[in-house]
Amino acid sequence: MTEQERLAAYDRMYEDLLKERDKVLADMEKLREAGKQKGATYQQLLAQKLTLQNILGRFEVYGIRPE
Repeated sequence: MTEQERLAAYDRMYEDLLKERDKVLADMEKLREAGKQKGATYQQLLAQKLTLQNILGRFEVYGIRPE
């Protein structure tokens, strides 16, 4: 894998993480509107959201992609 390909892979990964985070946030909003914040699905989505934010934050810390 060339340096250019590797950098492109980081860009794709970052964009995919943003899309996944947006989907999780939308799913959480739907559950919140239905009053299901205490359900298992909501709690799992919350954990997933925190994990995604952590990963995206690491991109920013290392200067790969500012948020």
